[in-house]
Order: sequence, then C-alpha cells, then structure tokens
Amino acid sequence: MEIWINPACSKCRSAVSLLDAEGADYTVRRYLEDVPSTEEIQDVLDRLGLEPWDITRTQEVVAEELGLKEWPREAGSRERWIVALSEHPKLIQRPIITAEDGTAVVARSEEAVRDALGRR
Repeated sequence: MEIWINPACSKCRSAVSLLDAEGADYTVRRYLEDVPSTEEIQDVLDRLGLEPWDITRTQEVVAEELGLKEWPREAGSRERWIVALSEHPKLIQRPIITAEDGTAVVARSEEAVRDALGRR
C-alpha cells in the first residue's frame, strides 16, 4: 500500500494518522517532491477507475493559469490532462492510496481510508 501525500495537507495528515492507528503497512510518497510520471498517473487513474479531470484540483492557481476549466473533458484530451498533472503535481487531488488488491482510492475522508484498508 502506498499513499501519495502533501505533508502540508490536513486531509493527508489525517489519512496517515488513521493508517498508523490501524497498524497499516504502507509507504509514503511525497508526490510534490517525488513527482509521478505520466505512466504512473495513468496507472493510478486505471486503479481508481477515474479520468484525469476527476482528480485535478481545478481551484489551484496553476490550473487557472493553464485554463484547465476550459479544457475538453473527453478521451481525445486525456493525455493532455495527464501531462499537466505530471508537470504540475500540485494539481493532483490528495491523498491517494493504492491498495494491495490493485485498486486505489482518493482518501479524503476517514471512510475512504478505511475502504482502502479493507482492500487487502
């Protein structure tokens, strides 16, 4: 199990605290420092069953600078979104937990973290 976090994020800290309280075996990835490649983002999207725009933080300043809100949300634009997430990792929704069963969750709630823990 791996969790992608930004240590400055309260939801990330809460998720890590819950994982620790449950005695989970996990690895922390500070994705702003250890930036995921486009292939890793694609893999996580496949595991989540989501599209790149579903995990994009569109309220970030860089999202506004890029004009993301106007980008098409369709298959033909998918790669463009993934590249943007890799080039600007602050845009990636957090925390993301990759579960041992090959799935993943955006763990913004205690319920979602517990869901990931149950996917062993």
